[in-house]
Amino acid sequence: MHLTIVSSLDSQCREAAAARLGNTHANSAVVLHDLLDGSLVLRRVYRDGKLFERETTVLEHGCLSCTVRLDVVPTAERLASCGFDHVVLGLPPGVASGMAVTELRQGLSRPAVIDNAVLSLDPADLDDHIWDRHTLFESGFTSMQQDDRTSGEFLIGEFGQVDTVMMHAGLGAELTGHAGSGSDAWRSGMELLGQLAPHAAAVGTGDDFLPGCFDDAEAQARTRPGTVRLPLTDAVGSYRTVLHKAPRPLHPGRFRDALPKLAAGSHWMRGRLWIASAATTRIAVQGIGPRVWLESTGTWLADAQATSSKAGRTALVPPGVEPVLDWHPEYGDRGTVLAVTGRSEDVDPAEIGRLLEGCQLSDAEMARDGAVWEDPLDLSDALQSPH
Repeated sequence: MHLTIVSSLDSQCREAAAARLGNTHANSAVVLHDLLDGSLVLRRVYRDGKLFERETTVLEHGCLSCTVRLDVVPTAERLASCGFDHVVLGLPPGVASGMAVTELRQGLSRPAVIDNAVLSLDPADLDDHIWDRHTLFESGFTSMQQDDRTSGEFLIGEFGQVDTVMMHAGLGAELTGHAGSGSDAWRSGMELLGQLAPHAAAVGTGDDFLPGCFDDAEAQARTRPGTVRLPLTDAVGSYRTVLHKAPRPLHPGRFRDALPKLAAGSHWMRGRLWIASAATTRIAVQGIGPRVWLESTGTWLADAQATSSKAGRTALVPPGVEPVLDWHPEYGDRGTVLAVTGRSEDVDPAEIGRLLEGCQLSDAEMARDGAVWEDPLDLSDALQSPH
């Protein structure tokens, strides 16, 4: 059985992409799931563009993950047993494709090949989505009051997970009569998309689509907190991505003061930090539109190996290629790597470099005992703090 997963925030974009993807195999079924108020799941199944099943189910505990586990996965299983070779799963708006992949791997009783993970969107809306401060529930994308993700957080997460972005005019564009790929907003969104998802195939309505591009291991590597992937070209257009590395630990107080300036105006800031007050902890940083947060991702590989060697255990295997590629002869994989994507006029490489260089410890500070730091960076204070 072959599966294709479609995620989106816009039901019109999702349905257009799902219908197109249903034509990639001769014997396909297209399933569209929606989670409505009252824990009600609406399921529609199409074959050759014609609706042949429409059912509603009430979940005891209605949530996005329950919808996937209790309805999306069983439906895929049932359709496969009915003889369909390919099933397109149009997820409820706001459901992450990574969640669906995990549940399908665990819940299906028969082997399945995931051909593609596809995000469908209107690029004219992309900039607004990134900067929207409202939650998915407040914006009406989900019926889950406790879903406090923003549209930008959802989309950035999906960009890392998917292999393809299908572009289609959204519901808002249709209602306002501003639909079409020729608008300035569409072209600007396409350029921003190239910075945010450089690995993904961007497929318009008239572009060729090649199925079979999904790589689960690569998607996991892209979405690991602290990982930095860059566009293939560093040409400067309306948007740009700036990368800066700082080999020494960062002073916690100076970095806390610099963080709002580093994040100001950035559509997407991501990377990993080496903070002097938490020297053995690999800290991931991410800023998406109006939100920025830090999180601990465990121990630096160099520290983990040192601990392992002292205990007489076998050296650890590096988690991915970045620790190897960035290995420093003295510091190992420790160090700060920060990438900032934004409008070219808002992202100044010299300013970002100056701010990070100013956060690094001086020679005198490097000689101090790490236990004397009196201004540790409080990760809880930085969690989802607006910039």
